[in-house]
Amino acid sequence: MFDTKIAIVVRDDLATWQKLNVTAFLMSGITGAAPDILGEPYRDAAGNSYHSLCIQPVIVLAADGETLKAIHRRALERKVPHGLYIEEMFSTGHDAANRAVFAQHGPDGAQVVGLALREDKKIVDKITKGARMHP
Repeated sequence: MFDTKIAIVVRDDLATWQKLNVTAFLMSGITGAAPDILGEPYRDAAGNSYHSLCIQPVIVLAADGETLKAIHRRALERKVPHGLYIEEMFSTGHDAANRAVFAQHGPDGAQVVGLALREDKKIVDKITKGARMHP
């Protein structure tokens, strides 16, 4: 049904709250980059209106730190746009601080805790090789 695949990969040793936080932030980046993936608003039987949701399934994967770094490297090598969340962002409290701490780290030194991408299915599968379905 979809030519593309959305994958979010989170580091497997994070606390549950961190995994959920990273997943939410990264998915917002995917939606911001591709607003056409949002469907129509939902309405319940009583006529209440709810936010639009993503029309495309999202796969959430887990990987250890080294595998996640390899996934990030493969995305960069293939020039596939992606969202990235680094460990240092947990210590900040707002977007400007996140950007500032993010800017201090390059691909080799960043402590990657999460990555999200939307691309052709086969490319996503190649990039995320080594990650597994999140338990």
